[in-house]
Amino acid sequence: MSKAPGSDEQTSVPHAADRHDLIRVHGARENNLKDVSVEIPKRRLTVFTGVSGSGKSSLVFDTVAAESKRLINETYSSFVQGFMPTLARPEVDVLEGLTTAIIVDQQRLGADPRSTVGTATDANAMLRILFSRLGEPRIGPPSAYSFNVPSVRASGAITVEKGAKKAVKATFERTGGMCTRCEGRGTVSDIDLTQLYDDSKSLDEGALTVPGYTTGGWNHRLYTESGLVDPAKPIRSYTKKELDAFLHHEPTRMKIAGINMTYEGLIPRIQKSFLAKDKEGMQPHIRAFVERAVTFTTCPECDGTRLAEGARASKIGRTSIADACAMQISDLAAWVRGLDEPSVAPLLTALQLTLDSFVEIGLGYLSLDRPAGTLSGGEAQRVKMIRHLGSSLTDVTYVFDEPTVGLHPHDIRRMNDLLLQLRDKGNTVLVVEHKPEAIAIADHVVDLGPGAGTAGGTICFEGTVEDLRASGTVTGRHLDDRASLKDAVREPAGVLEIRGASAHNLRDVDVDVPLGVLTVVTGVAGSGKSSLVHGSLPAGADVISVDQSPIRGSRRSNPATYTGLLDPIRKAFAKANGVKPALFSANSEGACPTCNGAGVLYTDLGMMAGTASTCEDCEGKRFQASVLEHLLGGRDISEVLAMSVTEAEEFFGSGEAATPAARRILGRLADVGLGYLTLGQPLTTLSGGERQRLKLATHMGEKGGIYVLDEPTTGLHLADVEQLLGLLDRLVDSGKSVIVVEHHQAVMAHADWIIDLGPGAGHDGGRIVFEGTPAALVAARSTLTGEHLAEYVGA
Repeated sequence: MSKAPGSDEQTSVPHAADRHDLIRVHGARENNLKDVSVEIPKRRLTVFTGVSGSGKSSLVFDTVAAESKRLINETYSSFVQGFMPTLARPEVDVLEGLTTAIIVDQQRLGADPRSTVGTATDANAMLRILFSRLGEPRIGPPSAYSFNVPSVRASGAITVEKGAKKAVKATFERTGGMCTRCEGRGTVSDIDLTQLYDDSKSLDEGALTVPGYTTGGWNHRLYTESGLVDPAKPIRSYTKKELDAFLHHEPTRMKIAGINMTYEGLIPRIQKSFLAKDKEGMQPHIRAFVERAVTFTTCPECDGTRLAEGARASKIGRTSIADACAMQISDLAAWVRGLDEPSVAPLLTALQLTLDSFVEIGLGYLSLDRPAGTLSGGEAQRVKMIRHLGSSLTDVTYVFDEPTVGLHPHDIRRMNDLLLQLRDKGNTVLVVEHKPEAIAIADHVVDLGPGAGTAGGTICFEGTVEDLRASGTVTGRHLDDRASLKDAVREPAGVLEIRGASAHNLRDVDVDVPLGVLTVVTGVAGSGKSSLVHGSLPAGADVISVDQSPIRGSRRSNPATYTGLLDPIRKAFAKANGVKPALFSANSEGACPTCNGAGVLYTDLGMMAGTASTCEDCEGKRFQASVLEHLLGGRDISEVLAMSVTEAEEFFGSGEAATPAARRILGRLADVGLGYLTLGQPLTTLSGGERQRLKLATHMGEKGGIYVLDEPTTGLHLADVEQLLGLLDRLVDSGKSVIVVEHHQAVMAHADWIIDLGPGAGHDGGRIVFEGTPAALVAARSTLTGEHLAEYVGA
């Protein structure tokens, strides 16, 4: 019905542009998805649930978000696209109604030593402008307050061809805020010479003990054939001049062994090759060498602030920019609120909003000078969120990967409010989540499953949360699960004493951690849990610490190589076929020569993200065709690596392929809830929770008496939490002590002993607010944790 001219009657026919209110996915087949079709409402909050490995990420990240990113890249000019990765179209028949996707994931922020919480957001840039306007004494532009900008001074002559004038004297000067001693890192390194060489030996006798400097190698020949030192003389017998040439010589081009090479002293060479890199990204043996040979101490010149003297001396009131960055963000927000300067009023408002966002999102306990690489996956995701909360964009698709990771139930409520805030601005919010409190706020739920890996990849349910409860799916059945408090708790076999713990925000904490039981350390995010458990346990206390940090290893590493499972498998294949075990390694003799056993060909695009394409010769199988002719139990090595842990456990459990050593390792992987992982899946594709459970499975064969776990429920479906509790019980019953840093109420309820830190975060935390049994905590309800746990168990 159309509206007559001049009539006040509203039309009931919607405008054509308003009909696009769904994202339609038809025939999605990425990874384990089985021809999935789904309609996702726009401008609503949709939560994707399902057991780990059911296909949630394949649908949300690898299909919807990946296609949105690919289409956006195609809008750039051909010249710009030449510098961008070429993204393959996802395996899907139809994708309609897509909008720009912004992915807020749990990838750690760059671990560059000069990257901080302040530089990763706009907060630092705004503070620098503020100090350049109001700081006394005034020292220069915003760059003068930046620890990433060195001061530069140059002078010389430039030629100007203008009339009779020829040469003009010119000087160039830029004031930066970088400390000259530590170059903006805040720490200086001191090298222990005894770890570099054995001075009782000569170079010819192999005096050098630096990795990569073996006798006869180029690094070694650089010194033995330079002519500056005597390679046959023990290093302790060198003259002062020889020792200086060996250790500190400036880089100089010279002919060595008939080749033009740059000779420089051993110390500057090590500083460039080892110390300029992020320690966390090094190979294990190099990292061990750096930890042995190098001590990092706070820079004596800038006292760890990273800033030059001028930047430290310029103050607003009594506060320098170094003091502001060292403040807890909640305190910094209060300080900024107290500044009243009309000339920078818009800047103060913007800075205030950014700092308040930190507090609102539950990160008020951080400081802006906190190194970005030290943030957990959950903290990194919330820092990325801050960039979007104040954004003017609407009708955008925001994609979140378990935003509640690392959050106390108290903080989850605040996170829920922020997700709803993004939705209410007219955005589509897609969340992959397991926590019932986060699922409860969904406008629409998509449940994938029914199982993991090949047993998943289908849509089990679509609809409202209420309908999900009544649906009978695995998620629906477990949504209202509540672990009950134990009737009787175990008695401790002893205690581990922690005295005077003061790491980070801990306030001289004394606590006895009971041994031989399941102890849960809890408290709001930033209350000091990790500082207490990881920073205060006595050294050499027989402790196996299992956290969610990235597993060190290349993209060739997979669960089979990491756990040592590949060794018995290779031996079984070799024995069955009468050939060498090395043939069945994709990193050795059996590797496909085209892709060198990687299965994919990587194209490095310099400063852009590289691309990977499946190797056409081996079709991604990684091995030479002749190797795949050797079978064990009717399967070749590539088929075995494509099996899930559950399939492989059955395969190696009996019959011709029975291999007890392999089955033991596979049993441990299944115990920790990784039955759906394929043996050959690259480790770089695992989530934080999967990495931790993989490490736990590997350590379960060790003899350590105390296991420390950091939020092991991360990424676990409600149904899998029950299995994890059974595993923790088995560890305790076998005589181990288990200490778990955890927020999940099911784990708290199942504990024998709870240590609750708080009462708040940052300097409002760092104290023990409760020690005792879960039943006593619920009865007392004296802390935030107690209140939430009582509500959870229905007390």
